[in-house]
Amino acid sequence: MTPKIRNCTTEDDFILLGFTNNHQLEIILFPLLIGTYLLTIFGNIVIIVITLVDPQLDTPMYFFLRHFAILEIGFTTTIIPKTLANMAMCQKTISLPGCFTQFFLYFVLGTTEFFLLAVMSFDRYVAICNPLRYSTIMNNQICSLLVLCSWVGGFLLIMGPAIQLFQMPFCGLNIIDHFFCDNGPLLKLASADTSLMEVIDFLIATLSLLGTLAVNVVSYISIVSTIMHIPSATGRKKAFSTCASHIIVVSITYGSCIFVYIKPNGSSHLDFSKSVAILNTIVSPLLNPFVYCLRNKQVHDALGTAFRKFSVRT
Repeated sequence: MTPKIRNCTTEDDFILLGFTNNHQLEIILFPLLIGTYLLTIFGNIVIIVITLVDPQLDTPMYFFLRHFAILEIGFTTTIIPKTLANMAMCQKTISLPGCFTQFFLYFVLGTTEFFLLAVMSFDRYVAICNPLRYSTIMNNQICSLLVLCSWVGGFLLIMGPAIQLFQMPFCGLNIIDHFFCDNGPLLKLASADTSLMEVIDFLIATLSLLGTLAVNVVSYISIVSTIMHIPSATGRKKAFSTCASHIIVVSITYGSCIFVYIKPNGSSHLDFSKSVAILNTIVSPLLNPFVYCLRNKQVHDALGTAFRKFSVRT
């Protein structure tokens, strides 16, 4: 099947239309986008560093948060640097291998994030609903295994559809009405019947999105029920504060992705999908580290300690 693709493909590059065809607007968007990207990288690196160096954050909750920050850096780096390069050089192209690589990494890292968010909600469930058994259940081996399973699950779910897409011929138009190589726009360009792949993609999206969302919802229903039975108002507030950041992140991440990927074929205009994708690929990775930092006293204390140590050394 591979030789057929090589003979059929008439273009070495795809054309990404990007955010807009208005060059003046792109000039305004470029510094905003690069500033957002740098803040995203900085915020997530801060989370990685403080969870590694501060002994008080050597817990499963922050172990998972550190891996989530690593995923966020990879996820946004898959998309934004190429978008920035195209805007800076006034070109809108991406090579065929580059497009497929971007597609694969985007969906593998994104799917892994969903599994990891489900793991993080399970961790909070055990911590609040079974506190006496928490250290036994969430030991180092189990935590590492859960992270590994998240990565393997994301990889295996995307590998099949990715191979199928890469084998499809692209003989006609090579214009992608998006700022990255997303699934829907790519399928529209394939010179083959994509109906079976669209069904498979929908089922995988449903499994990875709604399946892991169900784990989050069930976990937090149990958590809220347990919190409501805590007699002390201070205890209820403390228990809820440890979960509030995760709930915000889950809401932003799942809300944007469900709008884009859990829908019947053709039910959503590409411009709308592109707008929601901005929330998913740019806004959400930026907000996540700041949501965790602003709402978490332990992170506040760790940042304060690190800042004081740095001030003393300088």
